[in-house]
Amino acid sequence: MTSCSTNALYDESVVIPDAKWDNENIPYFNVTVDDTLTDYAFYMSIRHLENYRYSNLYVFMHTEFPNGNVTHDTIECVLAAPDGRWMGKSSGNMRYAKVLLNPSLRFPLKGDYHFELEQAMREKELKGITDIGIRFEKQ
Repeated sequence: MTSCSTNALYDESVVIPDAKWDNENIPYFNVTVDDTLTDYAFYMSIRHLENYRYSNLYVFMHTEFPNGNVTHDTIECVLAAPDGRWMGKSSGNMRYAKVLLNPSLRFPLKGDYHFELEQAMREKELKGITDIGIRFEKQ
């Protein structure tokens, strides 16, 4: 699913088959960057069912830069408030969370960036996640 608005450099999600994110299913995103002077807000977008059993989601993000350098980050996405209420928007039994990863990211190099998102919840098959994606919005 792609839905770039005028202020988004990139906004794409992939569907997780049967809402069961296998730890060997590693969605990836290729982002072409021409502007190294603009700041972007960097988000991870997550759609999940209300019966998702956790209040958070851990993700390993692997990033390959245009020069071939690779970074690896562990990210915790908080999906519920301490009182158990889901954060984000709802539609039926579905929830949508837009988790801010970096409020002011500036790409260091022009070229193609490759992002991979790997579920890191210590379960081979994580039930309840329906879509995962990334978004970069111009600031």
